[in-house]
Amino acid sequence: MAVSGVHQRTACSACHGDRGQRLADPAAASNGAAGCVACHAGHNGIFLQGMTTRSAEKNFVAQTFSRVDPDFFAKNCSSCHVSSCTDCHGGNGHKLARPALESCHRCHKGYFIGADFFGRAPREDSLRYQRGDLIEGEAYLKMTPDVHFEAGMSCGDCHSMTSLAAGRKTAKSCRDCHTPDLKILEHRIGAHLEKLECYACHSAWGAQEYGTFYLRLEESASKENFRLRGNSGSEYLKSAYLKRQNAPPLGLNNAGRVSPIRPQFITFYTHTSKDQLVGEENQLLAAQWKAFFPHTIRRGTVLCRECHESPQRFLLEKPEARIYLPDVDGLALPSFWNRQGQQLGNGRFFPAERFESMSRHPAYLKGAVEKWNNLIKRVEVSSGD
Repeated sequence: MAVSGVHQRTACSACHGDRGQRLADPAAASNGAAGCVACHAGHNGIFLQGMTTRSAEKNFVAQTFSRVDPDFFAKNCSSCHVSSCTDCHGGNGHKLARPALESCHRCHKGYFIGADFFGRAPREDSLRYQRGDLIEGEAYLKMTPDVHFEAGMSCGDCHSMTSLAAGRKTAKSCRDCHTPDLKILEHRIGAHLEKLECYACHSAWGAQEYGTFYLRLEESASKENFRLRGNSGSEYLKSAYLKRQNAPPLGLNNAGRVSPIRPQFITFYTHTSKDQLVGEENQLLAAQWKAFFPHTIRRGTVLCRECHESPQRFLLEKPEARIYLPDVDGLALPSFWNRQGQQLGNGRFFPAERFESMSRHPAYLKGAVEKWNNLIKRVEVSSGD
């Protein structure tokens, strides 16, 4: 078979080995990509990371769904993880190339980080909302993309192969390329630069899913009426209570810095057999949040009060402020935006007393006045043009 690209002058034996040790698939995880690492030393480390091992997903399922269905992972989580170098670098191994943006999007799609970089948010589950062009089998809302995408940058500009193989999520931080401009009010506040991730303010939006329902239809005569997950033999129907695409809530990540957070899964499980309920309806299996980095970076920030005077944004929603009433709807949580009964897996929720103090801090009150004065001046200038 003809070889094209950067390897077109490479001898077959360089990848496939000699006759005594021939590799049918030199890029496979099963042999540690032996045909690739002879030249690309250390890159087989990618097969020891989460994108291949799926350790985080397996651990989560073991603590939740496996309690009610030991085969849940095999039925629902069998796609989208690296099993060969060619998953990213080229389909058949003889036309290898650097991963393109869409190569990453084959797996980093839907609710997973990556689609948001392009300005794509998951649509509602109902078929009536599944409209527009399908991208990797999914329909998306059109949203504001990341400013780095608009500038023509690719995933590889921040996520190098070397960093991923070494187990680091990124090769660069924001400040490797950007120096905070101290002329900007928010950058002059020391607590912002010391205690916040840059993307806590600069993420324009983040995909969030509140209440993920898995309905198991075992030996069901009505399966054909539903759009089930996976193949035609699947037992599971997935839907969501609520999807949002606004500025996400905030908490503290493992580094102790203020970061966007979102539900990893607030998961409810219902099992039916022969269309009859088995056990508890909408059993709450997990209410776990995750600190994350929305890839929706934009210039500018929200108004001061949208953090300092927004208890809901820190999962401190007061009962009288509730709009959604999941407990009245028969679910085992009083509110999605109150931490009661919920956990943050890779950090902790923002302390309530710290929120109270920052909403009354003199520096905040002074900065809020300056922010409003700056906005008013801009309006006066623009209206006089």
